[in-house]
Amino acid sequence: MDLGLTDRVYVLTGASRGLGYATAQCLVADGARVVLSARDADAVATAAQQLGGPERAVGLAADLADPETPEQLIAAAREHFGRIDGALISVGGPPPGNAASITDEQWRHSFETVFLGAVRAVRTVAAALPEGGAIGLVLSTSARGPVPGLGISNGLRPGLVGVAKDVADDYGPRGVRIVGLLPGRIMTDRNRQLLAATGDPERARAESEAGIPLRRFGDPAEFGRVAAFVLSPAASYLTGITVPVDGGALRGL
Repeated sequence: MDLGLTDRVYVLTGASRGLGYATAQCLVADGARVVLSARDADAVATAAQQLGGPERAVGLAADLADPETPEQLIAAAREHFGRIDGALISVGGPPPGNAASITDEQWRHSFETVFLGAVRAVRTVAAALPEGGAIGLVLSTSARGPVPGLGISNGLRPGLVGVAKDVADDYGPRGVRIVGLLPGRIMTDRNRQLLAATGDPERARAESEAGIPLRRFGDPAEFGRVAAFVLSPAASYLTGITVPVDGGALRGL
């Protein structure tokens, strides 16, 4: 299946590793070009080089908490590749902890980065996209059902789903699509850290896998392929929805 990605250009945040990097790999493999961003300058430069270097990928050290970051990403795409066709916006996972024990300062910091940083990026990039452009917003299955021990995520992710739907309504008449992506248990560094924090990662993994119909954690590439499809012209009639990539773990219809 030709996804229509050849020579299209995407910006991806939080993309030096994990789900963002896996998506970038899939986009580049199908002919797209990418601008990667992450806070660690060395990591994002290495990731861009691994994806083929300046002809296929460039890296930018940036933080979504900085109000100037979205415009910088758009400018980098236009400067290096002459256009921008879409974005994958991921802000990473907020710190673990139960909502009842999280401090006001932790809530404020996470709101600025996880929530407001993502909202700012979505509205800025959406305004810059041509007809046929698309944005994928990397959220979590916590947007549909609380995940034990992730109080901040449980509080903020559902709000971002609402924002994505609202923005999809605003930009749909221009032919710009917004789709939420809900990764479940994917074996990223983030999930390795959460498993390790239990004190018995093997037992925690087995217990988690028992609640997944496919009985295993996903591989980042399995998320990346879904995200690349959602961003591609092949998904031209998908917008305003949330797509779980969770091995069937969510029980809602």
